[in-house]
Amino acid sequence: MTEKNIIRTLKVFIILGICLIILGHSLLASNYLDKSLGVHGIMISAACIAVGVLFSLPTKIYLTILLMKLESELTTKNTHV
Repeated sequence: MTEKNIIRTLKVFIILGICLIILGHSLLASNYLDKSLGVHGIMISAACIAVGVLFSLPTKIYLTILLMKLESELTTKNTHV
């Protein structure tokens, strides 16, 4: 895979992770699952949040490292010119 494809895939995972975090939070805030499913509803909401965090955090770290690498390459080019 090229670097652009990797970045595009990671961006999709970040968006998916953020959507899952928002979904889990809204399920907890709505109290619908609490009343109908009880503890299982809270577990479903917590699972959505946990999977969302798992999707979003590692990809952010990878993209930050990639951007730091690109920035260092740009600064070395500008200092040699």
